[in-house]
This record gives sequence, structure tokens and C-alpha cells, in this order.
Amino acid sequence: MRWTKRALWLAYALVLATPASAQVVGHPIELSGGAGYFAFDSRARIKDAPAYTGGLAIRVAPWLSFEAAAALSFSESELDESQSHDFAYYGADLRWNLVGGENKVVPFVITGFGYGSSKSDAADPTELNGGAATLGLGVLYNVLNPRTYVRLQVRDVFFNERYFEQMNQHFAVTLGLQYTFGGKYKDIDLDGVRDWLDHCPLTPIGAQVTPDGCPTDADQDSVFDGLDSCASTPRGCVVDRNGCPVDSDGDGVCDGLDRCADTPRGAKVDAQGCTSDSDGDRVPDGIDQCEGTAAGCVVDSTTGCPTDSDGDGVCDGLDQCPKTERGMPVDSMGCVLRSGLLEAELFDTGEIVLQDINFPTASAEIPEDGKQVLNSVGQVLVKYPAFKIEVGGHTDNVGAASANKKLSEKRAKSVREYVLSAFPGLAPGQFVAKGYGPSAPIAPNTSEVGRQKNRRVHFRVLNRDELRKEMEKRRQPKSP
Repeated sequence: MRWTKRALWLAYALVLATPASAQVVGHPIELSGGAGYFAFDSRARIKDAPAYTGGLAIRVAPWLSFEAAAALSFSESELDESQSHDFAYYGADLRWNLVGGENKVVPFVITGFGYGSSKSDAADPTELNGGAATLGLGVLYNVLNPRTYVRLQVRDVFFNERYFEQMNQHFAVTLGLQYTFGGKYKDIDLDGVRDWLDHCPLTPIGAQVTPDGCPTDADQDSVFDGLDSCASTPRGCVVDRNGCPVDSDGDGVCDGLDRCADTPRGAKVDAQGCTSDSDGDRVPDGIDQCEGTAAGCVVDSTTGCPTDSDGDGVCDGLDQCPKTERGMPVDSMGCVLRSGLLEAELFDTGEIVLQDINFPTASAEIPEDGKQVLNSVGQVLVKYPAFKIEVGGHTDNVGAASANKKLSEKRAKSVREYVLSAFPGLAPGQFVAKGYGPSAPIAPNTSEVGRQKNRRVHFRVLNRDELRKEMEKRRQPKSP
């Protein structure tokens, strides 16, 4: 029985083999045939001999097949080798698969019952027939293709031979092939590639695969094609479970490529997700509602627009006179223009008094710096064509009063003519010139400072009713 034990050890080794892949599932037909050795019960006096087996089965479940089986042997009597002694078993077996019948390695156990026949020329009766039971075990090992298996099997046939009250045990150890018809190839991951060809048998359902069953990932974002809702994700982007780029700050540059991951919503960004600030006011373009802000201006941090605390049109930060009275005209530095001060004086007092037209001694010629002062006056008066203006000349008390009066008249006329020539929009009839000489001092003539104040030119509004009308207009709120 030594070779029987070796066969059992071989079967046990195959049982321990690691399954490679799934094969045919469903309810296939299994046809098998093989050859081996029959080791007869020593009490039966039958010489051990070659064995031949065959079977036709249907797999009713992954773990069970119904099989019609046969085992034959053509032998001799141990008592007389010239006398033949043949044995046959025909039965219905239940083959219990210890793993699913679709696996590459399928260990199994056999239980069955059938019909036994023992024919011997040296015995009486010559032919003995009767019921027989069988137990066995074996293993199927897939080769060549998913449907072909090598079948190694050990079968113990229980049969009551002649002259024995107890059952005899005849062992048949066979090796053969089994071929499977019908059924269907198993595709455990439903990717259209049969498991025995599928190198990646656990592919998620819906993923696109290569001919060997492995999923593809064209954009290499670790979400397989077919499952990837954003199949052209740029390399390096962080993606969600659907394969779409994550953009935490909503700037259009995906996380993973975004080097400035906390960009404020609405800001314009470059290809690396970082903001631009074209006017350098620290409010990003896109959020900045005043993108052309001059450098140096203080801006509103939420809108990027310059602040102008005194409302003079020159932004804080550049305004060198930040507390200008509202409505006063200012220069580019935010400081009130001379014309603005003169206009305020006109409406406050009804006249403009100039003490800085420094005529040459005993001359009515207007110096260049005096012309600049008169230009500021003209800029005010041209806005009020209804005003009747007296241009008055004044002197100090140095010299004869009559001479000073004539000089003051000349100077007043010279000022009137200059203003009319410099501002064509003014009408000659709007102005009259008058010389007062030293008769209307505004300061004592006892000092140079006092005399300097008395040497002056005034522009006085004669029709005060028109002045009052204009003052009322200025008090009315401006429409937005």
C-alpha cells in the first residue's frame, strides 16, 4: 500500500497549492477519464492491476457535482495467474468540492453508491454482482486553458467479494484529465475580461481596462478612466473621489498646483494661483474696483479705492493738506488754490483785496508775479458774469496826496485792462476802475508794515443783490 500513501500525499500537496484564478462558473458538464492502479483487498486474492476510470458530471453548485462514474480493472487471480479476475464499479457519486468548482485548484471528496461486478474464472460463481459503496478524495488542477483539468483521485470501493461476510476494500488510484463543457467564464469584477486572463481581478465596476483587465488612468490622478468624471485633469492636481480637481480657494487653479492656496474669492490669479496687484495698493486685481490707483494713495482694503477724507479729489496719502474745507479748489497736492482762497474771500467780504502786487515805485506797470496773482482773480470772476466789479487802487501816505491818487487811478486801470485782456470771457462793462490814493488806509502809515498793507488793489462787488443770489446758490445742496 506504499504507493497508495504516496498518492494521498500528492493529493494533499495539491490541495495546499495557491489558487491562481477563477475559471468556468454556472452549471457546466464535466467529462473525465483516466488510468492508474487498482490495489485490491488482499483477502480477495486478486492481483493488483491497472485501473481505468471515467465519469460524466454536472456541477449543480460551486461546491457539488452529480457524477456518473465507472472504474474498471482487468487482472488475474493470485492463486492461479492463468485465471483472469476482472473487477468493475458503476455508480452515482456526489463530488463535494472543498472550494468552488471554478477555481484553478479544486480539492474534493467523493461519496457514492452503485453496482459492483467481480468476474473470475477460478471462482464459484464465476460472476458476482452486487451493490457497492465508495469513498474517495482527489484534486483537480487546471492546465492549458480554463476548461481543462488534471484529475488525481483515490477511490475506495466497498464490495462484498466471495466467501467473505465483511466488505472488501478495493483502492483505485488514477490520474487523468477532465474537460468542462458549457457554463460561462467567470468575470468577478465585471470588466469584460475573463478572470483567467485578468491580471487585475478586483477592478472597480465601471472602470475602463486594458486587454489584460487592468484599469487605465490617462491623466494619472489615481481615479480610473470610466469612473473619472474629469478625465483630463492636469498632472499634479489634488482630485476628489470622482477624479475632479479640488480648488479650495476657488481661484481656478487646482490644489496641488496652487502655490497660493488662500487666495481671496474673486481675485485674479496667475497660472500658479497667485494674485496680481497691478497698481501696487495691496488689494488684488479682480477685487480691486479702482485698479488704476496712484502709487502712494491710501485705499479701502475691501474695494481698493482711494480714500479722500476731506473730499478734495486728492487721495489720502498724497494729500499734503488733508483737512481742506469741502468745496475748495485744490492743486495736485491737495492744497487750496489761490483762486479758491480768493473766491472764499469774495463771498465772505464782498471783495478781494490784493496786497502783493508790487508795482515799481511811481509806476503802474504790473510785474510778472503780480500778473500771476491777477490770473487767480480772473479765474474767480469769470464764473460770475453778473457781478459789477470796482477795481480800486490804494497807496500809502508817502508823497503828495494828489500824486498818489493819480498813481492809484493808473494802477487800477492797468489792473482792469490786464484782467480783461487775460480773460476774454469778461465784459469791459462789467468793470470800473477807481483810484483812492491814501484816503482809505486799512493800517497806520507809521510803519513799513502798515504802509505795505495800505498799498493794495481791491475788486469790490458793486451789485450786492447779485452777490446774495450767488451765495444762496452755494448754500443749496448739490444734487448727486
